[in-house]
Amino acid sequence: MMDSQEIILETGNQEEVKQEATAPEVENQQEEVEIPQDIEETPQEEEHKVYTTKKEVLDRVKEIAHGEDAPQKEEVDYLKTVFYKLHIAEREAKLKDYIDGGGDPEAYQITPDEDEEVFKAEMGIIKERRQQQFREMEAEKEENLKKKLEIIEKIKAMVTSPEEASKTYQEFKTLQQEWRDIKAVPAERANELWRNYQLYVEQFYDLLKLNSEARELDFKKNLEAKTRLCEAAEKLADEEDVISAFHQLQKLHQEYREIGPVSKELREEIWQRFKAASTVINKRHQQHFENLRAREEENLQKKTALCEKVEAIAAEENKGSADWERHTQEIIAIQQEWKTIGFAPQKMNVKIFERFRAACDAFFARKAEYFKSMKDAFKENAEKKRALIEKAKALQDSTDWRSTSDKLIALQKEWKTIGMVPKKLGDQLWEEFLAACNKFFEARNAAGAGQRSEEYANLEKKRDVIARLKAIAEQGGDDLQEQVQKLVEEYNAVGHVPFKEKDKLYKEYHEVLDRLYKELNISVARRRLSKFKDTLKQVAERGEGALDSERARLMRQYESMKQEIQTYENNLGFLNASSKKGNSLIDEMNRKVQKLKDDLELIKEKIKAIDAENSAK
Repeated sequence: MMDSQEIILETGNQEEVKQEATAPEVENQQEEVEIPQDIEETPQEEEHKVYTTKKEVLDRVKEIAHGEDAPQKEEVDYLKTVFYKLHIAEREAKLKDYIDGGGDPEAYQITPDEDEEVFKAEMGIIKERRQQQFREMEAEKEENLKKKLEIIEKIKAMVTSPEEASKTYQEFKTLQQEWRDIKAVPAERANELWRNYQLYVEQFYDLLKLNSEARELDFKKNLEAKTRLCEAAEKLADEEDVISAFHQLQKLHQEYREIGPVSKELREEIWQRFKAASTVINKRHQQHFENLRAREEENLQKKTALCEKVEAIAAEENKGSADWERHTQEIIAIQQEWKTIGFAPQKMNVKIFERFRAACDAFFARKAEYFKSMKDAFKENAEKKRALIEKAKALQDSTDWRSTSDKLIALQKEWKTIGMVPKKLGDQLWEEFLAACNKFFEARNAAGAGQRSEEYANLEKKRDVIARLKAIAEQGGDDLQEQVQKLVEEYNAVGHVPFKEKDKLYKEYHEVLDRLYKELNISVARRRLSKFKDTLKQVAERGEGALDSERARLMRQYESMKQEIQTYENNLGFLNASSKKGNSLIDEMNRKVQKLKDDLELIKEKIKAIDAENSAK
């Protein structure tokens, strides 16, 4: 017969039982509490099939909705999450294509998605099936409770008839097997039901008078059953799916509780073995969720950093379309990076996504407003360019080469001042404008072939004049001024020379001319001063104040000439010498200023001569 200590160990009503027989149940309950309720919201991609299209998700949902297997909440919620993730990504891609194509975001309308309607309908079927499943499970639990209460009443009746205990042993074993075969009961009644059951089992064993052989046989069978459970629990340590291993362990604990006691000397040993195997699985299960939470926190930090990047980009000033396009590509790259990051902790997952979405929306809203404001500018710029095209076409057949060239060049410069238009239209307008310009310039170039021959002939004539100027500069002579004047008139009578030779020729011509003018001015000044001195005596003979009057006239001339020189020098300060034409004008004015200064010097000498004549009297 089983002693009372063995029975108590089985029932779990005393401290020793709490440590041995019921410990697995307590551990199981603790581990179950630690499982996150939002497990379907945590990133367990490695534990689910990966779906890449809405059709794949929809096919699986239909299979569940119309299949024979009961829908599993975890898989259904996972499918729902994946479907709407793909659905939102598809909708955002359509909006982006619309905006990139120049569409107005405010006028954009979301088109109905037939897949979403089908998905909702199938999910409704699944929801109804799950509700039906839940109702059936609850009804089954109530039925199981009723059956177990009936078993307890039958064992209770056996306990009240001690004399019949031996005879009813087989019936008792049958009732125990029936008890094991009956599964879940309402959770709120489970512990009370178990305590009552164990109480009457204990009482039955107290009354039972089995022989030692039968008792040992019962212990042996229980030991074999518990050993198999220990082996199964130990094997779960190799199970890759941590969640599956944990749920299998719960079932093993339930079976362990249902098995009767073993011999007293083996009870602690077999329990410690089962407990050790359970501890390995529980620790792996706990570590799994700790790792998940750590990854979620890391994901939150990564997503927060991406939010800050997008917010910084959205706050930057964009000076033109190139800036908008560059920042758009940066945000799209960040969005792609966001998709590679897993879930954040549940309490922050929605908030961090809303922050990211708000920053992206703020940027694209500003971008849409910018391009909307540019539409009118594009339209106005296109009209201006069309007007220039019409002007160019009106000039393309002209044969007034010089005037029309200037006009077309002015049109080209004006074209560059006009703002942007859409690239495709801009290329089309430019090709049309360029074609009109090219038509004129090609005709002008064809007509100018003969003119270039004439220009080269003129070049040789002007070089000949320059050579003769250099020769008389070396030789000198009394009629030097007359010779220079004739050659200058001959040079000016020659027509245009090739454009690329113009500057070089101009420089060479004026270098020799400046040297000649300088020599002429000096010689003329000397002759004029000598002649003036010769006439001073004649002036003095006119009367006492004649020299003074001449001196006053020269002083007035002197002051006037100084003023004229000052005016020229001031004007020189305002001229821009950056152009070739500007250089030519500056050189010409410098020569005039120099001539005036030479004349001024001559007047000073005349005044000195008058003063010398007055002193000699």
